[in-house]
Amino acid sequence: MPVRNPLPGRAALPLLALTAGLAHTAPAHAVTLRVLVSSGEQVTLKTPVQTRAPQTTPDLSAPGLPAAPAPVTFTTWKVGVLGGKKGGNLTLNGQDAGNTTLYLAPTPGSVVEISGRSYRGGVLLRSLDGGVQAINVVDLEDYLRGVVPAEMPASWPAAALQAQAVIARTYAAARVNPAVPYDTCATESCQVYQGVAAEKPGSDAAIQATAGQVIAYGGKAATTYFSSDSGGFTASAKEAWNMDLPYLPAKPDPFSVGPRSRWQLDLPAAKVQELAVKYGAKIGTLRAVTASRVSESGRPSELTLTGSAGTHLIQGAKAGGFIRALGAPSSRVNLGMQGGTLTLQGAGAGHGVGLSQYGALGLANAGYDVLHILGFYYPGTLLSRLAAAPRADTPLLARTPTAAPAVQRPALHAGTALPALPASPLLARAARGTAE
Repeated sequence: MPVRNPLPGRAALPLLALTAGLAHTAPAHAVTLRVLVSSGEQVTLKTPVQTRAPQTTPDLSAPGLPAAPAPVTFTTWKVGVLGGKKGGNLTLNGQDAGNTTLYLAPTPGSVVEISGRSYRGGVLLRSLDGGVQAINVVDLEDYLRGVVPAEMPASWPAAALQAQAVIARTYAAARVNPAVPYDTCATESCQVYQGVAAEKPGSDAAIQATAGQVIAYGGKAATTYFSSDSGGFTASAKEAWNMDLPYLPAKPDPFSVGPRSRWQLDLPAAKVQELAVKYGAKIGTLRAVTASRVSESGRPSELTLTGSAGTHLIQGAKAGGFIRALGAPSSRVNLGMQGGTLTLQGAGAGHGVGLSQYGALGLANAGYDVLHILGFYYPGTLLSRLAAAPRADTPLLARTPTAAPAVQRPALHAGTALPALPASPLLARAARGTAE
């Protein structure tokens, strides 16, 4: 995959030096992902100086995964925008790079440092609105090595880590879109991605054990939402976001027990009223907040705000949004107001849709394998595998109008149905509503 720079002569020298640490062809991988990892007026980039593939140290803890790279010498580049202007060319250490985009292709074992963090693969640099976007271009399996341990402790049981690996892979694969500049981001808004520094043997082994596996529904990658703790009852995608996804239902989740399974939050009425105004409530002095309707999962689907000048209703997904905007860990709450204080007694942490991470931990500790964990949280789905999509080798340096990696939407092989959990006393009690 090429690095493009249309300028001849001396202007091309920085870019040639920048790419000197990478090999001349890109490998064939199942899925290439583009992850926005940094943006700002200037981005600091460090690239390896050596011209051959770096020596590596064998990683015996996770056979089959690329070895950890040995220390190499890096060259530092300050990437900015010429004149700081919208639509301006990128600059490398203050010199005009001659284009609004630059691309360092990923190669076997390549690592690049972006804004102080090391990532496997390559980088796409874009000029946007007077600033720089740095997009890590990385093989999906390498990407997961920086995601899974950032989302779930690598010390947790293998079955839980494997479930996290499958849903993280599915989430990323579903977002691949050649029509947009990048596929996903590196923050909690997408999936937390921390690069090489986050990699751990336990999560590496889980990624390798599930290599290429995704959850499918209707012939495409499923929407695999997950959260920290369902609070004992998962929320449906319908109640959370008005999304009609039958494999994300509300259901008892007795295995989900974590440090925030039960909590209490006390808030002054003035703070609640300040937020209520932003939700359109013109009710005078706030006197009460009640859940006038609740969903099947026990989360408010309608809130009634009562004040000295009337009442106001917050309905549907906005009701849960209001609760979370108050600072509550989740929207599975009971509400009470007394003496100018609103008390929220709640259960769980996060939106509660899909897999509960503490639920996966509970299931794994109870002896269930990854298939049963996934089958429990995504009923009616299939376990499928990404089909390989080889790419042709391309020159390292080429003069073309734009710079971008070749991206293809991943295809799926036919899948097999995920199993349901066998009957157990805990599930039976939860179904009757007696589980704590």
